[in-house]
Amino acid sequence: MKMTLVTIVAEAVLEDRLVRDLHAVGATGHTITTARGAGSRGVRVGASGEGNVRVETVVGSEIAEALLGVLAERYFPHYAAIAWTAEVIVIRGDKFG
Repeated sequence: MKMTLVTIVAEAVLEDRLVRDLHAVGATGHTITTARGAGSRGVRVGASGEGNVRVETVVGSEIAEALLGVLAERYFPHYAAIAWTAEVIVIRGDKFG
């Protein structure tokens, strides 16, 4: 089953808000891991000092688009956050509805 993987890397302080917004647009599950790294602005540490989280969810394309809209509106202008998508093939597609 073809699905969309949405990956978000953001300040750890946003974790609860991101999860609420994921589910509000229709995602039914997610995986969260701690994240650290460097980019064009050097080594990134969250404003709270807690570092960053990587939030991943596998959803249909419509939910992915809705989620990206929420991120662009509520998070990208105000916080250190980035997101990307990839088309994936889910082996256990029955788990998604």
